[in-house]
Amino acid sequence: MSTLSASQQAALAQLRDLTNGGEDDVAVSMLESVDWDVQRAAELIFGSAAPPPRPQPPPPPPPPIAQFDIDDSEQYQPVVPRNPSFSLSSLWTFPFQLLGTLLRFVFGILRIPLPRPFAFNLALFRPRRTPPRGNGGADLWVRELEEETGALCMSSAQHASGVGVAGAGPSTLTHRAPSDRKVLPDFTLGTYEDALRTCQRDNRIACIVLVSEEHDDVPEFKRTTLTDPALVRLLHTNDILVWGGDVRDREAYSASLKLQATTYPFVAFVALQPKRTPRSANSSSTPTLTVLSRHQGPPSGPTSPAALAAHLETQLLPRVTPFLAQLRAAQHAAAADRALREDQDRAFRETAARDGARIEALMQADARAKRDAEEARVAAEIEQARAASEKEERERRARAREGWRRWTRKALADVPEDKDGVRLAIRLPDGGRVVRRFADGCSLTALYAFVDAQLVGDSQEGERSPNGHLGSQLERAMEEQIDEAGGPDPWWGFLLVLAYPRREIPWASGSTVGDVESLKGGAQLVVHLLQETVAEAEADDDGYVSEE
Repeated sequence: MSTLSASQQAALAQLRDLTNGGEDDVAVSMLESVDWDVQRAAELIFGSAAPPPRPQPPPPPPPPIAQFDIDDSEQYQPVVPRNPSFSLSSLWTFPFQLLGTLLRFVFGILRIPLPRPFAFNLALFRPRRTPPRGNGGADLWVRELEEETGALCMSSAQHASGVGVAGAGPSTLTHRAPSDRKVLPDFTLGTYEDALRTCQRDNRIACIVLVSEEHDDVPEFKRTTLTDPALVRLLHTNDILVWGGDVRDREAYSASLKLQATTYPFVAFVALQPKRTPRSANSSSTPTLTVLSRHQGPPSGPTSPAALAAHLETQLLPRVTPFLAQLRAAQHAAAADRALREDQDRAFRETAARDGARIEALMQADARAKRDAEEARVAAEIEQARAASEKEERERRARAREGWRRWTRKALADVPEDKDGVRLAIRLPDGGRVVRRFADGCSLTALYAFVDAQLVGDSQEGERSPNGHLGSQLERAMEEQIDEAGGPDPWWGFLLVLAYPRREIPWASGSTVGDVESLKGGAQLVVHLLQETVAEAEADDDGYVSEE
């Protein structure tokens, strides 16, 4: 905590006051997550809000796809088909076409490249190109290519033979295909734009193959170049993406316009390269898709397997592969850094969630402790009130009982002692001793009332009982109180017991002293207070203090 500034310590103290204490480490981590904003930290704690997300750096812009400076705005416009056999241009250009075909045949036999200006001039006299087909595509073109050449794409051939090709030694691919079947490169079956996007995303080299059935060199190109084992193995080993099509199809026609293809068969290699700035040829910026090389012409010349393989091995791959490797490494590093940030963010969210749960648990425990303390205080107050009420009730009953005893003592003081009666010596609980004679016809109620009156001091009460009885109505008043109290023991609170042999003299309504055999001739009686449990004393206390 010593490393915190004064403002941070003040924020920590304010948050500690709001949460009634808590752990400082948890509070510091919560404040750090919201830039030491006490209000936001309190909202996170009390409102269960999610922690603020860590600001993410903006993703790097994707490298743009190179624009080949060709207007293709009308590539999808419908083209009105023409029949070359009935057009006027075909009539007067037919001799030139015948001458051009003868010259290409002669130059091809002599293996002399046709001069580009002359080839361009001959192209001026060709009939208008057949419009693209609307229902074609790479998938259809690859199937037609397999049927025409009798070959299979590499993945299909490997699946049919069950034998791998990469790293298989010096053996040729055709020997590993079933029944010596030739093998074609693995053409991607998407659109031309999909192929470019895949090449850009995966930092790969793309090989674009365009053909036209109007050119006589295309069938030979298909049978020799596209099925050459060495070239196919070279493309597969270097993970070069291959896409192809016939310019009669819409996608291939659009690609031919963008790649400025003029002669078929046509092969172009495309990959990401540093974009050159106008100021310096050596300075580079964001990589962009660039056409690395174009190869067009007969398969005996620029598009032969040997020429393409030599170009890949000696020029294109040594120049392009290091840069693409750098792009892949940077891409992997960015992915690793992104995964690391995601792991850190996830760990932060989990830690914040645990801290929030711990703070909430502490707050709930504190609230529960306060609630328990309040409930205990209320229960104690209720118990005290109940005890005070019971004590007051006991005191009231004790006063009422004492009033009855005083009235009984005064009422018995007016009754003369029978000189010829039975002499009874009574020992009181406080150690005192009283001797009195009782006539045989005296009731046990009068005997018990006499003993009960000895448990209180001299009486100065009036002539009437608390219920308004006169002294002559003593026995009736006692029996009424016994009925109200629920029995003799709750009312009297004691028993008379013979001193020797020890025998109880229980009270009975209507019984007299003469009816008790053990009292004839006199006796010594002991007042035995009834023992009560604490609960019974609290439930029905008659004011007596029991001996232990």
